Amino acid sequence: MDDGALPPPPAKRTLADILEAMAADETRARVSVADLVMALQDRAFGALMLIFAIPNALPAIPGTSAILGAPLVILAAQLSFGRSPWLPGVIANRSMPRADFETMITRVVPWIQRAEKLLRPRLTVLVRAPSEYLIGIACLLMAIVLFLPIPLGNMLPAIAICFFSLALLEQDGVWALLGLLLTALSIAVLGLMGAFVFEGFSLLFERLFT
Repeated sequence: MDDGALPPPPAKRTLADILEAMAADETRARVSVADLVMALQDRAFGALMLIFAIPNALPAIPGTSAILGAPLVILAAQLSFGRSPWLPGVIANRSMPRADFETMITRVVPWIQRAEKLLRPRLTVLVRAPSEYLIGIACLLMAIVLFLPIPLGNMLPAIAICFFSLALLEQDGVWALLGLLLTALSIAVLGLMGAFVFEGFSLLFERLFT
């Protein structure tokens, strides 16, 4: 007997679900960055920054950070100003064969699923406007650092961006706080490295010219 009760709303699709669906879609020959922006809709900021940041969080081929850092700078700047996500055509039109995308997603999705199990909406005031603008500024600072030619010095900033991205995806303020801690740690580490480099050059200068 129909008691007039409304059916429960459908469960929100996770990032892993969306990526797996795109990877399995045999109607498309290639997957572009623009396709990802369209599929992710309001979650585009967190998802796209996560996709561009993950490779930088691991030891990679020299020069990778300079290539992947550019989209991060653009997205983080837009987030900090409350703009909708947009990427220039030279980036948005980049694509890869669907089969290659599927291979990549097969490797990445298990890690995303593990993170999603730990994420849940909490302290949401920290991941909504105007707080999210501050997250954008922190991500912008970390994205700029990715351009610096520091061996292994890009890993902490990239990890910080990953934490911010996941926080935005699932409205989890706790992960945003962890991202802020990693941002502070990254700045501290870079400051120490800069101090050591400056001290080294000072000693070298003294030996050469005194």
